[in-house]
Amino acid sequence: MRSMRCVAVILACLLMAAPLRPQKNKREPLTDAQIDQIRDAGTDPNQRVVLYTKFLDEDAATIKELSKRVRSAGRSRRLDDALQDFTALMDELSSNLDVYSERRADVRKALKPLTEATERWLGTLRALAAEPAFDLALKEAIETGKDLDDQAQLLLGAQTEYFKVHKDERGQERKEPK
Repeated sequence: MRSMRCVAVILACLLMAAPLRPQKNKREPLTDAQIDQIRDAGTDPNQRVVLYTKFLDEDAATIKELSKRVRSAGRSRRLDDALQDFTALMDELSSNLDVYSERRADVRKALKPLTEATERWLGTLRALAAEPAFDLALKEAIETGKDLDDQAQLLLGAQTEYFKVHKDERGQERKEPK
């Protein structure tokens, strides 16, 4: 009887401990201060795109600085992390652009600087000599950067044409039902 209780206690402990196994922390590409700035921008699409562009510029500068350092395991790991964060942030901006496009939000003011910035970012990424430690992250960052550049260029062209025809909707944050 006593051994059955011991077995039951051990089994209960094992079942309760299973959910406690270590979980991999998901990387957050934005700092808490940056998240607050995005949140403060609220529903202003232009301001949000400007902020994302600014944060991506900062990340690109970090990647450029890291690339100048002497090769080491720590440098390679930091570059891999920085490239993954950069890619995640570009994906997040791309998702925002999708939403603004669907809403017909006028983001032309922020798209021109974004298209200029994507060219700089791609130049920084292409200048980075690939290493096995971060080769995959670099390829993904370049691909995501190209996709973002294409998306921003297409959206800028589409919005320019749309707002030529729909002058009454210029400067809107979203298409209002009529």
